[in-house]
Amino acid sequence: MQLWVGLGNPGAKYANNRHNIGFMAVDRIAEEHGFAAWRAKFQGQVTEGRVGGEKVLLLKPMTFMNLSGQSVGEAARFYKLDAPDVTVFHDELDLAPGKVRVKAGGGHAGHNGLRSIHQHIGPHYDRVRLGIGHPGHKDKVAPYVLSDFSKADQDWLDDVMRGIAEGVPDLAKDDSGRFLNAVARRMAPARPAKAAPDASQDPPAKPDTPEPPAGDDRSPLQRLVDRFR
Repeated sequence: MQLWVGLGNPGAKYANNRHNIGFMAVDRIAEEHGFAAWRAKFQGQVTEGRVGGEKVLLLKPMTFMNLSGQSVGEAARFYKLDAPDVTVFHDELDLAPGKVRVKAGGGHAGHNGLRSIHQHIGPHYDRVRLGIGHPGHKDKVAPYVLSDFSKADQDWLDDVMRGIAEGVPDLAKDDSGRFLNAVARRMAPARPAKAAPDASQDPPAKPDTPEPPAGDDRSPLQRLVDRFR
């Protein structure tokens, strides 16, 4: 079994916040892959299903962001999972909006949800980093992440969610490259191929080349020279 965790804050007040993009991701996965109804467990909301043939438990901690590790640790201990069996979907200030990256282990970079998870299961879990951009100054970070996505964000946000839902079968098989390719295809769809020329149509006509008069045995170069004498 794999444990996939979406980070966010509970309640309608926070539902559309940038900080809740992790919740949005696991909600979309559950919807697109026919998971069971969400139920309360492990200080959070959980649902089970299969992705790419792999059994996956989705978890949304209801402890608020700063205590996310309590919920994650409880679920991991119950199922006897090691940190590498856990994947966390979270907002990432250091990536431009719409960018997605996968990372195995590492630091928490000041993210309070990751900091809490570190405290409960250590740093060796996987992360799906979901770019939301940076407000430009550290003093603006808190109000920025706790504000809603704008209307202008909705198109790329929906494309990211679609790409994640389409790519997670590869993520479940530990093929992060193909997972990221699925997201990239949604963010930048392939351009339509140029139409091949219609073989039934006649080729474009070539400009007429005058034939030399009968009996003129001069070469083309000589005729050109004589023309300008």
